[in-house]
Amino acid sequence: MRTKSPTRPITIFTPSCADEEDTNAQNLTVKEIVARLPPEQFHVTMVSEGNPDPRIAARRNTQLVHWSDHWNTVRLFRHCLFPKPDIYFFPRCGPLDRTFFDSRNYLGRGTALVSYIVMMMNDQTATGLISRSIVEADRVCANSKYVADSVREKFGIESTTVHDGIDRRFFFAQTEGKGTRSSDPLVVLYAGSLQPRKRAEILIHEAVRWPTVEFRVAGRGETEERCRALCQKHDCHNVSFLGHLSSRRLGEEMRRAHVFFFPSILEGHPQVLGQAAACGLPTIAMNLYQPDYVVHGETGFLAESDADLTQALDLLLRDSVLRHSMASAAVRHSHYFDWDRIAGQWIELFREVAVDRRAA
Repeated sequence: MRTKSPTRPITIFTPSCADEEDTNAQNLTVKEIVARLPPEQFHVTMVSEGNPDPRIAARRNTQLVHWSDHWNTVRLFRHCLFPKPDIYFFPRCGPLDRTFFDSRNYLGRGTALVSYIVMMMNDQTATGLISRSIVEADRVCANSKYVADSVREKFGIESTTVHDGIDRRFFFAQTEGKGTRSSDPLVVLYAGSLQPRKRAEILIHEAVRWPTVEFRVAGRGETEERCRALCQKHDCHNVSFLGHLSSRRLGEEMRRAHVFFFPSILEGHPQVLGQAAACGLPTIAMNLYQPDYVVHGETGFLAESDADLTQALDLLLRDSVLRHSMASAAVRHSHYFDWDRIAGQWIELFREVAVDRRAA
């Protein structure tokens, strides 16, 4: 049953960046949602530092607050007071968010807090402002079933599962087969930040085992030097470091690849797995965070151990029929994560929250 729309536009403030070139996963999510909110029903205020996403720049009832070198918290917080928005959406862990949380104790709770949790909750992650964003929220949402379960187990709070969608402008399958000629090298792709929990070093060890396969690394971070050193140590020449890629370039790299390899051990529900599926890539990832983007044995493999990662990669690299079958299944599965459908869930949720807030 649809919630009756409020008589005036619902006002939403989010500390998210509208910039077109911003590829932060959380900001990508908010941009896709805002771009689809009916402008006659929703007024949105968000941040912009450079050139905004053209869809948001052209959207009526959208206010972009420029991010400058100084006084950002003060300037942005003013938009949470004069007048108070109906909803503060997707708090992060910055000084603006802390100011908003603290102010609610003194200025009342005229603005509803809608939190979106994108990381599994444990003793390390469920701290500070993340903890407050769950405990003090009027509505908690999670980007996967597993993240929602971890919120309930850690806090005893039920959350609504709303997945991140897939941007079809950049992530789609190519129409012609890949690697059909014997001269075409197989390509294994990793995409993500290079930090310890992502364990990109495992990709280098696999590249040593498969010298005739091309391994490509998209992303930057603190472990990049370690990965490059491993390549040098093992005289490994089949690894390419691509650096940070725009969404458009990442989509192109995914369509060029044959297998997506993602050995990270701590995640929420990484969007890159959905993007890979949409591009027709069978995926190998860890099952620790039970990603809904991957169906084990159908669209890829969810490993329980590092030995499972190796076994799955060997199987996909050796079996072209299995690769093609999983690629087709991945594309079909990716349609479940259509942004228009998911944005519809957010629209209904925002309406419910606004109606409840105005009735209070």
